[in-house]
Parts: sequence; C-alpha cells; structure tokens
Amino acid sequence: MCSLNPLRSDSYVELSRYRDQRFRGKIQEQEKLLRYSTTLYVGNLSFYTTEEQIYELFSKSGDVKKIVMGIDKIKKTACGFCFVEYYTRGDAENAMRYINGTRLDDRIIRTDWDAGFKEGRQYGRGKSGGQVRDEYRQDYDAGRGGYGKIVQLS
Repeated sequence: MCSLNPLRSDSYVELSRYRDQRFRGKIQEQEKLLRYSTTLYVGNLSFYTTEEQIYELFSKSGDVKKIVMGIDKIKKTACGFCFVEYYTRGDAENAMRYINGTRLDDRIIRTDWDAGFKEGRQYGRGKSGGQVRDEYRQDYDAGRGGYGKIVQLS
C-alpha cells in the first residue's frame, strides 16, 4: 500500500528574507508576527489601481477584512502598494499561493507577509513622499508615474 507524504514545505507561503527595517521590537517578535499574520503587503501596483480592483482580486482567495492603500505622504495620491488583511491565516496563505506574481492593472504584482498594519505605514518612505525605489528608477513606467524622481529632476 502506497501512502502519500504531505508536503514538507509550501514555498508559496514561507517567509521571505525581507524584514521591515522600521519594525519597533525585536527580530524574534517580528518573526512570530509574520508566521501568524493575516496581513499581506502588496507591491508593484499601478498608481491608478483602485481599492475596488484590489478587493475584487484578493477576495477570490478568501474574506478580506481590510485594505489600506499606500499613499504619497505629500501629494496624498496612490504610490504603488497596499496592505490586504484577511480574517484567517488560511485565506491569506491562499492569496500568497495563487495571487502573488499575477497581473493586475497590466502589472505583475508581488505579495509578502506583513507583521500587521499600524497607522502611519500607509505613507511612502521616499524623500519625495512616494516609494524609495521610484525615486531611483531610470526607466519610463507609465503605471508608476513616468520616469523616476531623480531623472525628472535632472
């Protein structure tokens, strides 16, 4: 009789190496929060993607509790990321398995575990108010506002 062995790892839901450098607390606390989190960070969004579009996509993997759009801290406009919180870890894991790397609003989005949204984290961390990486981009990306800030200022 042959028995099937369960998967020893699920690479889609494993923790990545990324850690929020502004996390207040010990790395062990952050690791524990990430292992049990129901919140995802969603990156590489178009500046024009709406909360409704995010809800429509992410609700396919489970019941979405809350979506927090990332905004430019100066202009108060979308800046290409959001947080999606689910009611259960299982629903969040399904989103990691099936939504990470898919196309939304003509962009390949990425998801990662987040230790949990706290007020103030919705703002871009770049010097110009948006995302840091968008300041240094040298390519033209219509979905992220054109050229990077450094190129625009040159």
